[in-house]
Amino acid sequence: METLALHISNGILDGPVAAAFAAVALVALTVCVLRGRRDLDDRLAPMAGLVAAFIFAVQMINFPIFTAAVSGHLLGGALAAMLVGPWVGALCVAVVLIVQALVFGDGGVAMLGPNIVNLAVLGTAAAYLLIALLLRVLPRTPAGLTVTAFVSGLVSVVAAAMGFVLQYQLGGTADLGGNLAGLAGTMAGTHLLIGIGEGLITATTVATVAKVRPDLVYALRALKPAAPAPVPAVGGVR
Repeated sequence: METLALHISNGILDGPVAAAFAAVALVALTVCVLRGRRDLDDRLAPMAGLVAAFIFAVQMINFPIFTAAVSGHLLGGALAAMLVGPWVGALCVAVVLIVQALVFGDGGVAMLGPNIVNLAVLGTAAAYLLIALLLRVLPRTPAGLTVTAFVSGLVSVVAAAMGFVLQYQLGGTADLGGNLAGLAGTMAGTHLLIGIGEGLITATTVATVAKVRPDLVYALRALKPAAPAPVPAVGGVR
């Protein structure tokens, strides 16, 4: 099960695939920098630093998944997307991954590209798309925000896991004997359970911030309800 960790270790994927996803990660992060600069202001800039530090700290805490005999930890894509938006959020997660790989050896340095694509880009993007949908459907109450944070956190983990399955199909170093469906099922099942923990942490954190400072929750500011259409005048009223 160690080889199925989303912090991919060196040697799990072959060189060409790792290099290709490193290029994808570089392009994606460049876009995030360009788009994120539009969002940065006196409120968002310090919040981004706090979010990155919080994700880094909480990732050190593992919670056991007894049914799968593994443990999981916060990935942070949904949390970052809720609090600082998709562009800056992806950058926050990427910075955490780079520090972990270079300083703590958590995830191979040669696998930084695939790890960033899965966790920082794919996980954050999937979370924010779902956030944008749910906040237009659910009421903007503490309960609605909590549900949105939980569901987006859970889905972001499974999306990142499926990104790894695609990468392994393209360049996994061990022969699965054509059993890609088995790998996908194992990854989905295990990370669905990890996603529950991710959702709980994300929901608790976002609900706490929103209760104290709702203006610091990026999703609430950026995803405003659509304004009602103007009612046309009738009956010759001037």
